[in-house]
Amino acid sequence: MAGIHITDIESAINWWRQKSPSDDGIVACAEVRALAEIYALMVYHREPEADEDTMPVRAREAWLAWYQHTPDAPCIAICSTAQGDPLCKGCGRTEDEVQHWPVMSPGEKRQVWRRITLEAKAWRFNRYAERARDSALTLRAPAAPADGAHPETHA
Repeated sequence: MAGIHITDIESAINWWRQKSPSDDGIVACAEVRALAEIYALMVYHREPEADEDTMPVRAREAWLAWYQHTPDAPCIAICSTAQGDPLCKGCGRTEDEVQHWPVMSPGEKRQVWRRITLEAKAWRFNRYAERARDSALTLRAPAAPADGAHPETHA
């Protein structure tokens, strides 16, 4: 049994709210309603995780749709478990997690992601994080027109 953390449920709700906003500002889409029911029960019962296997079908499908838009593996192609480290210096996963990643369930993968993110000791969170941010900003920045005009005013 893998537990889906409440922060993942909340992220999925927010993703769906952005993807399929309410037409009238009151009624949320079916995916948000399915996830919100799980979220509310978790809050009420003070449960930090929902069981991946027993989640209602509609909520699980909505969560899996969000999950498909998250990065799969935390690997940054600097694996130190191959050199005998019990914990990879690059991504923060154990050797067992690295080896079994392809057969892990989405909930199991998200549990690992949560742990390594909270620990924030792996190189992916420090030494290489700045490079990844700079690269993403460079890729998103609109190219300036050759005549020097602002992109939004250039015709």
